[in-house]
Order: sequence, then C-alpha cells, then structure tokens
Amino acid sequence: MRETDSVAVYFMYPMIHALREDPQRLRSVLEQVGIDPVLMDQPTARVPATAFAALWLVQIRELDDEFFQLDSHGMPPGSFALICRALIQEPTLEKAMRQCLANFSLFLRDFRGTLNVRGKRAVIGLQTRAQNTDVAHFGEETFLVLMISLLCWLGGRRIPIDRADFRHERLSLSDDSLLWGANLTFGAERTEIEFDSRYLQLPVVQDLVSLKAFLRSAPQWLVIRFRNQHGLASQVHQRLRNSHYSQWPTLEAFAIEQHLSPSTVRRKLEREGCSFQEIKDEVRRGVAFEQLRQSQSSITVIAEQIGFQEPSAFHRAFKKWTGESPGRYRARFQGKRLDT
Repeated sequence: MRETDSVAVYFMYPMIHALREDPQRLRSVLEQVGIDPVLMDQPTARVPATAFAALWLVQIRELDDEFFQLDSHGMPPGSFALICRALIQEPTLEKAMRQCLANFSLFLRDFRGTLNVRGKRAVIGLQTRAQNTDVAHFGEETFLVLMISLLCWLGGRRIPIDRADFRHERLSLSDDSLLWGANLTFGAERTEIEFDSRYLQLPVVQDLVSLKAFLRSAPQWLVIRFRNQHGLASQVHQRLRNSHYSQWPTLEAFAIEQHLSPSTVRRKLEREGCSFQEIKDEVRRGVAFEQLRQSQSSITVIAEQIGFQEPSAFHRAFKKWTGESPGRYRARFQGKRLDT
C-alpha cells in the first residue's frame, strides 16, 4: 500500500455507522486514526488508505465486532481468523468459497450468501433480512467486499467482476469501477456479483504461514483490493481505456512504452494476479457495458469499437459474459426496443 493511496469517505460509512448516534465517541475514534470528523458529511472526499486501514482495526476493537454491528448477531473478534483457517484447507476456490459462505452463516443472522455456478458463469448472491435501510446496504457491500477479497487472496490473484448488482440506490463514486467493475447497477432486483466460473477451479495457494501474514495486514490488503490505482495492471487498464481498440499496443509495444522488457511486464502483472490478455478482455467488456448503457451507438459500431469484426461474434461473446443479448441488456437501462 502506497502513501499516495486514498479511499472515498463513503467506504468508511459501514465502519462508523454504529457510532452515528454518539458524535463524541465517533470524533474520538476518528481522531485516533488522524481523520478529520468534518469529512464524514462529504462522501466523495478522500482519506489516506492507511487511515482507512487503521480505522478498520480500531472499530473492531471499539465495537467488539468484526462486522461493525451491521448484523443483529455479529462476528466476535477472532471469527475472521477462524473462518480463514478452515478455508486454507480446501483444495479449490469453489470448495473454499462454499465453506466460507457456510462459515459466515454461523455468525451472521441477517446476511446469507449463496454461490451458484451456471455453466461458465459464477454468481455470489446475497439475501438480507436487516430492517434498517442503511444497515442493509452497508452490510451488503461489506459482505461482498469480504467475499471477493477472500476469493482473490485464496487464489493468489485478482479475479475481475463481470457484473455487480445492488438492490439499494446510492451515488456513484470514482472508486466503484476499481472495486465492482464497469457493469455495476444500483437499484437492481437483487444483490449479487458475477464472474467467470473457471476461477473457481483454481487451487487454494495459501497456507498457515501466509495466513498469519494476511491476518496481520488484512485491512491493508482489502484496501489494496479496493483501489489498485498505482500498479502496472492499472496502467495497462488506463492505457487501453484511453485509446481505440485499433490503437491498442501489443504487450511488447507496451513494454517499450514503460521502458521495461516484455518478461518484466509479464512478471509484474502475474505478481498482481493477472495477465496482459486478461486485462484486454476486461477492458473490452467494460467498454461494451458502458456504451450499451450510456451511448446511442449501434451495436454494430460498439462491436467494431472493441475489436469484433462481425456483430454476430460480439453477440455470442456478450451472451457468454452476461447471459443475455446486447440488445436486451441495453433495453434494461435505456428502455428501448430490443436490438437485433
């Protein structure tokens, strides 16, 4: 985690919600970690990632709850470590995630997650019984952050989210795409995240030694998962997003731009849990989602923009990504007739 990393104030709200009715206590907690209490009414303001991580630990101690009193039962300190110890014994990410969801349900009463594999797509869904609206949506975001972060850590790599839907409405933040991907919907029918099911077949690569290191720095690791703003993967992502597909560099050309060797680029990206090709695929999906939701461009033009020579190939790829056609996806957001 770099000193320049920062986090939008909004992402602190789940941690401090339980203290909202006790301003003096809240002020004391914030001052402990060097955060100006005035910022709490500015959700788009930013605080250092180090302060965010420190607040995470302080609030666990202050509330005696690793889920920040967002659940009617909660998670006593030590629950997270206990769950993780069980997960590193599993052979694959699928078995580990199923075990993870089952273990969380032993502690939490108001948030129940499920994992469904539908062919090439995997969906982590969430059902919520919390009565308070704010508690419900803070709890849902916190729960899914923990799930995807644990999944990434267990596999030792970044796992991109292809679709994220939340039932609640809230303001959009610049951090959202880094956390939830480009295909993000608020005010959806249900809360769930979707990703490529092939990641579930990856082996669990963590052991007791790496678990101890992880638990010592878990909040910081989660912050890095929140905002991978300065890594090489982010640079590749931005380079591709800021140019037309026809101008995308090859890995070798990108390495020259960065004054690195291709092998160094591959190694650095692998250390960040991804590859050059995977980032290209992720950007293509992101551009497609964004254009279908926000632009009036025809599906043929969008297909060409992200490198599909034939619209039919784009239709097949999009159906694979989302389970629906580009036209149906656009209709859900723009209220148009279905394109063919």
